[in-house]
Amino acid sequence: MNNLKPDQEQNEPLKLAKTNFDLIALAASAGGIKALSEVISQLPADFPVAVIVLQHLDRHYRSFLPEILKRRTHLPVKQAEEGELLQPGYIYIAPSNYHLLVNPDGKLSLNQAALVHFVRPSADVLFNSIATNYQTRAIAVVLTGTGQDGSLGVQTIKNMGGIVIAQDQETSEFFGMPKAAIATGKVDFVLPLSKISEMLISLVMQKPKNIK
Repeated sequence: MNNLKPDQEQNEPLKLAKTNFDLIALAASAGGIKALSEVISQLPADFPVAVIVLQHLDRHYRSFLPEILKRRTHLPVKQAEEGELLQPGYIYIAPSNYHLLVNPDGKLSLNQAALVHFVRPSADVLFNSIATNYQTRAIAVVLTGTGQDGSLGVQTIKNMGGIVIAQDQETSEFFGMPKAAIATGKVDFVLPLSKISEMLISLVMQKPKNIK
């Protein structure tokens, strides 16, 4: 786990958006396609922050997730590519069988390093990269799924000053991933699925409100 603190000296990351946040990373496993579809379908067409979607899928087959999610949102959706510069208001899908990272210059990086929690792409790898490089400007969301992927990464996100959201048990088809994240004590908001996009909009648009 990365133990850097927000005030540690390092290269200033590229500011990607005209808000207090640059990146939102959504991670899911079993039951995730439905959950991801609901979250992104409620984001407005003028949503000003880049969104990265990481869904655990069979790494031996091409993912059709970009095509599926394109039909669920007003925002442009594309599969993440090596060296691509993140653009505000776009949704980027992690390709199957590749870990996805975001560099300080806002460019995406793909690799086939060892599996993490038996999966590739791994939420921990993604979360750690955006926490290290974007610190207080990163939001991580852990949705329905089995296993514990993401639980280390959310600790790094929080330690670096970012925001962490987890789906609640009642609306999760599989509560393994959200439960593991919540157990770290680093989750800021535990929300039903129907309220997650509302919270993201509130945080990004800087209109805080009490969401129950």
